[in-house]
Amino acid sequence: MAVLAEPQQQVDLREPKGWRRTSNRIATFLMILSFVLVIIPLGFVLFTVVAKGISIISWQFLTSGPIPPNVSPASEGGMGPAVLGTIEITALATVIAVPLGILGAIYLNEYGGKNPLAAFIGFMSDVMTGVPSIVMGLFIFSIWVLHFGFSGFAGALALACLMLPVVIRSSYEILRLVPNSLREGSYALGATKARVTVTVVLPAALGGIVSGALLAVARAAGETAPLLFTILTVTAANPNVFHGPNTSLPSQIFSNATQPYTGAQDRAWGAALTLIAICFILMIAARVVTARFTRYSR
Repeated sequence: MAVLAEPQQQVDLREPKGWRRTSNRIATFLMILSFVLVIIPLGFVLFTVVAKGISIISWQFLTSGPIPPNVSPASEGGMGPAVLGTIEITALATVIAVPLGILGAIYLNEYGGKNPLAAFIGFMSDVMTGVPSIVMGLFIFSIWVLHFGFSGFAGALALACLMLPVVIRSSYEILRLVPNSLREGSYALGATKARVTVTVVLPAALGGIVSGALLAVARAAGETAPLLFTILTVTAANPNVFHGPNTSLPSQIFSNATQPYTGAQDRAWGAALTLIAICFILMIAARVVTARFTRYSR
């Protein structure tokens, strides 16, 4: 006996009518307007930096040194020591802060629960997020620089303290978005909590964790105040990040921009453009690595 199939109900995908349509259009317009208002200042900043810094950018500018503090022709000086110092200090701060931040977020979301220690860690990470960067620089100056002297490692400690709460909070929020069904399915197969966290939860949240780490790196790479109290801002390159004063692009931007010499101010604009380019390149590289890792994990 044949069974007649019921006619499939067609889903009405038409635009809402009446007040719903009007409110939808108003909300869409407001979102577009907000996006434009946010982009306009950023566009002006990028245009100004590119317009004033592109003329001085060259291979010699990026690699030569030392940095002359008072030479008028901008072509006489390069930011090679500052580029090297920025890469060293930021990389060391990332190595310190990102693993600790991810481990802290894993503890808060996967193990801590309502534990008083987890509540204390979450509260302190929220408090540290709002601490001014200059206060963090003074903190490292008092507990490290006064005893062991100026060094790139001291600057990395200050930047790591600024990065740590950002990594913890962003990674924690991303881990919360991982569906519990993934965890429950893994537990049903007999996997331990540690194995579920490493092989299921972290791969599922990898994209968000990398994005949070990039936000922390971007904040650290552009900080000036903590480095003024920790690395001393010299003009020559120092490959040893653990001993002796060092320099960086943010501190050189501050030092050159505050001088009355035209060449120094031009070098400050070139250093600002270099710093933006470094952050942009790192962001693209991290996105590519994340996309490939996600594809392979699937």
